[in-house]
Amino acid sequence: MKMNRPARRAFLVVHVTASASWLGLTLGLLGLAVTASTTGSAATAEASVRAMRLFADVLLLPLAFLTLLSGVLLAVGTPWGLARHRWVWTKFWLTLAATTATAFALRPGLHSAMSALAADGAPPGPGDLLPGPVVSLCAYVFMTAISVLKPWGLTRRGRNHRTTARPPARRPAKPASGTH
Repeated sequence: MKMNRPARRAFLVVHVTASASWLGLTLGLLGLAVTASTTGSAATAEASVRAMRLFADVLLLPLAFLTLLSGVLLAVGTPWGLARHRWVWTKFWLTLAATTATAFALRPGLHSAMSALAADGAPPGPGDLLPGPVVSLCAYVFMTAISVLKPWGLTRRGRNHRTTARPPARRPAKPASGTH
């Protein structure tokens, strides 16, 4: 399945926009986590955690799924393929892992932090809020870098596809000997 140029460009815009939004939202979550963890004000800590929870509940998963879906569609609809190049394959698995971590670790962790904050009023510590955004940010920056640099070459599947897709190389005909 190969996309035509307008479709490929549209999906590329969607993918880059969703990915950049996910990265930007993660930077915002990191800023809010630092604020909540370092402030001396219980009200500021609570407002920061509430904002983090709101962003996580409303924006994170839709952006994660949009990034994942648009990336897969781009991969299968273009010559890059999903499992032909190591950088694409790595991005796919990291995006899937980040989406899973968002759904099953980051969001529940924020809900727990909010519950704890409401129960005892103590601001969360750095270990409660910072790991998720820090790990996410590192993953997204890494994925951005490999998208630009495209390192590592082909996977075994990509090498096999390339050799079966190309017609066998023809040798040039030898000139007949003795004819000038």
